[in-house]
Amino acid sequence: MDAAQRRREILEILKKSAQPVSASTIARQFQVSRQVIVGDIALLRAANVAISATPRGYILTDGACDKNQIIRTIACRHSRENLAEELYTIVDNGCGLIDVIVEHAVYGQISGQLHIFSRYDADCFLEKLSKDHASPLCDLTGGVHLHTISCRSEDAYQRVLTALEEKGILFSR
Repeated sequence: MDAAQRRREILEILKKSAQPVSASTIARQFQVSRQVIVGDIALLRAANVAISATPRGYILTDGACDKNQIIRTIACRHSRENLAEELYTIVDNGCGLIDVIVEHAVYGQISGQLHIFSRYDADCFLEKLSKDHASPLCDLTGGVHLHTISCRSEDAYQRVLTALEEKGILFSR
């Protein structure tokens, strides 16, 4: 199989998957290195294919959110110790975290794709942070950050706001 055919098949794998697919999983399927897949993904992105890298793998982002979802941005502030509480509060109240955004003094806006829609997703993210000894983006800004969240309803959005405010996580001056 040539590289162009492999990229077409990678795209098909991502189209068929409702969950993120890791580069290692794709690499095993094609019996190539993970780095070859990372390069293929870079070339697909350069060809304007909307692929996002999440902590659990790659996903297609065109139509990634259900059209019936309400998309909102919220501002939060908390320490690393409250990270799990923040994630669980959002997913337990019927919303999902699409991304995290921080404002950096040198680089400007930095964002990371999260795609956390359940406690399982949150646990996988927290475990990866711990295993890789990585810092969450909010560490760069004293805990202040934004989240794009996807909500099933306006009620779910309001529940998230209320719960985060009660926990002292919702950022409001």
